[in-house]
Amino acid sequence: MEGLITKFEALGLTADKAKEAAGNKKLAPTLDGLITATGQSSFSKNTGMLLYKLAAKVTKEKTPHGDYIAQAIGSGRLGSDEQVSAATKFCSKNDPAADEKAFDAACGVGVVVSDAEITAAIAGVLDSVKDTLVAERYRALGRALGKVKSTAALQWADSGKVKSEFDAQALALLGPKDERDDPAAAKKAAKKAAPKAASAKIAESRGWEPASLESMFAEGEISRMHKVGENPQIKPELTAEHLRATGGQVITRFPPEPNGFLHIGHAKAINVNFGYAKTHGGVCNLRYDDTNPEAEEQVYVDSILEIIRWLGFEPHQVLYSSDYFQQLYDLAVQLTERGLAYVCHCTGEQINEQRGGKDKGGARFACEHRDRPIAESLVEFQKMKDGRYGANEATLRMKMDLEDGNPQMWDLIAYRVKFAHHHRTGDAWCIYPTYDFTHCLCDSFENITHSLCTREFFQSRQSYYWLCDAVEVYKPVQWEYGRLNVTNTMLSKRKLLALRNAGVVRDLDDPRLYTLPALRRRGVPPQAINAFVRELGITAADAVIEVGRLENHIRDALNVCAPRIMALVRPVRVVLENLPESYFEEHELVYHPSDATFGSRRVPFTRTLFIDSADFRESDSPGYFRLAPNKTVGLNGVPYPITCTGVRRAADGSVSEVLCRYENEASVPKPKAYIQWVADSPQHGSPVRIDELRVYNPLFKHANPDEKSVTGGFMNDVSETSLEVIHGAVADIGLWDSIKRYASTAAGKKELNEKNVETLRFQFMRIGYFALDKDSAMPLAAIESDQIASTKLVMNRIVTLKEDSKKDA
Repeated sequence: MEGLITKFEALGLTADKAKEAAGNKKLAPTLDGLITATGQSSFSKNTGMLLYKLAAKVTKEKTPHGDYIAQAIGSGRLGSDEQVSAATKFCSKNDPAADEKAFDAACGVGVVVSDAEITAAIAGVLDSVKDTLVAERYRALGRALGKVKSTAALQWADSGKVKSEFDAQALALLGPKDERDDPAAAKKAAKKAAPKAASAKIAESRGWEPASLESMFAEGEISRMHKVGENPQIKPELTAEHLRATGGQVITRFPPEPNGFLHIGHAKAINVNFGYAKTHGGVCNLRYDDTNPEAEEQVYVDSILEIIRWLGFEPHQVLYSSDYFQQLYDLAVQLTERGLAYVCHCTGEQINEQRGGKDKGGARFACEHRDRPIAESLVEFQKMKDGRYGANEATLRMKMDLEDGNPQMWDLIAYRVKFAHHHRTGDAWCIYPTYDFTHCLCDSFENITHSLCTREFFQSRQSYYWLCDAVEVYKPVQWEYGRLNVTNTMLSKRKLLALRNAGVVRDLDDPRLYTLPALRRRGVPPQAINAFVRELGITAADAVIEVGRLENHIRDALNVCAPRIMALVRPVRVVLENLPESYFEEHELVYHPSDATFGSRRVPFTRTLFIDSADFRESDSPGYFRLAPNKTVGLNGVPYPITCTGVRRAADGSVSEVLCRYENEASVPKPKAYIQWVADSPQHGSPVRIDELRVYNPLFKHANPDEKSVTGGFMNDVSETSLEVIHGAVADIGLWDSIKRYASTAAGKKELNEKNVETLRFQFMRIGYFALDKDSAMPLAAIESDQIASTKLVMNRIVTLKEDSKKDA
């Protein structure tokens, strides 16, 4: 292994990357062979990286002429990712040594695109979309770049030069980014001349949109994917049939297993699969991988479709692997008849030993049943189907290649016995296909053109292709991208269930978790999740992203779409002693300082009001500008400030009331601070009392609760302060007014009836962003009759304000 590490370091890989590559049982021999094929021992960084990327792509079956491509890279004939991609495509169908001129033409060998040609080609593209660019500015750049990259004249141009020239010409056309490219500022400017609306509006996507889907697919390997029908097949007629079925249209699929809620990582998969299809004028199916009846539940089936729609996508078809149970069984019989499958009676421990033991480093050997007669395996498989074997007493295994370095070729299990009730097929079957058998064949049945999946399935690509070819069906292309994880959370279904079963969280939609139902319940806008995913782009490397980046997108969305409300977490009564008991004013407060279409509300102002306890101190100090004895402070939206003149105390010595003077008859300096307040005026519906304010903090103490340094494991890393429930908070009447206005709309009635109340999101000024929780009790009849006492308001903190990130709510 040390020799391989040294060899791989010569490619320009770091020591860690070289060690990782040397330990990869599939990649290492392939890369070693390609290096040997070049006849060289030292390489430029570009050449080394091209060889490394080639090793990750090629297989003997798909690219039988990998050595030839390696020699072309080593000699300098191929010098870019685009040329190597073209070479692998050419060699999958042709022998390059037999027709080197055709190879050179297909791969752009010797083609030089000058700087002047790059400049001219980009100028032509930008001129053709100039009107769109001027109108949409930087939001349209992703689409423009995609068009540049698809320009024939630039096919073999240096991609770095193309990007640099594109950026320069775009900057010259549009100028630097300014307020027009800031969604909040753009919205503010657009609304300056708009007439003032009469009512507040609550909207799911209001004036703020994430990055375009096109931008996700404009760069990297995914921008150079094959066209429909270009993927080679074992028989030419399969390509013709595929093209007839698809009409050349891109078809992708999102294939979750309905055994748990989707999480933040799935948001990337949804955007990739649905987004790639949409960007290329295609369609995306939702296919439930329901082949494990013991773990699947209807609640997860329903939730998955609901979450996809919540994120803004609609499946072309809703399908199930169980739709194809009979077809899959028939192909399993066919595979057995061809001598490519056999019934095995080994235990799981025995199969593990046959594959080299626990670390797969031992000797591999065939199962004793591997060479049993075909007729015998067919009889045994029928017995499995008829229920004559118990669970774990027999499996159908594929006869693959035990000598291959890839564990996914070591006679995978195709069928196993499970006496379990299936949520769709009931008890019709007692044998169920595995993922390894089902996935590629269902992709084939549905004529999937691009099977997009995460990197943990990289080794499965070889077995995917092997099975499709073994039963001679259409073979889609599998392409892998990096998984998305975020810090300060746990996404493993098993560990999430452990947290729930231990009572750490209430359920899998607990707002402290990062399942998508949990984020939705917390009040996170779906556009913020899409923006987060799209900003990250699509790469081959798995990513663990700081959760703060997601929170920034959440704030950006809420800053635009959340109306402002004055709320007090721990209210303290204030009495304005110089005003009569019957004193009453009304003040008009806008719901959003930058968007007049949100409207306004008129709030009462009376002799008695409330402020937040955080805004009052009995002892003043330098640098403190809020209320204290003999100190003056402003009230939001009120023309005159108040000055503290004293306090009243309860029997226990605590402050029960703050005594103040309303400075409406005196000239006082402009206060240095303004605070929120809520009138004590029950006849005007003020204050609005919030039954529960749930303040969520990180569930775990460490960014990675799974790391070895966490003593006792993730269950021991749970933070005692992850949830604080506050009773007695109040808000101004705008909160109830917004709820009533929402309930008066058809969409609002529907959402309230279905308890999807998280769309009612607010910024509690100087505190944070909050949304209603589904534990709220808000009967429509009570809302419509203005009976707030008959309701129960429970609100979740979505995220803190940027400037108050250290302030306790």
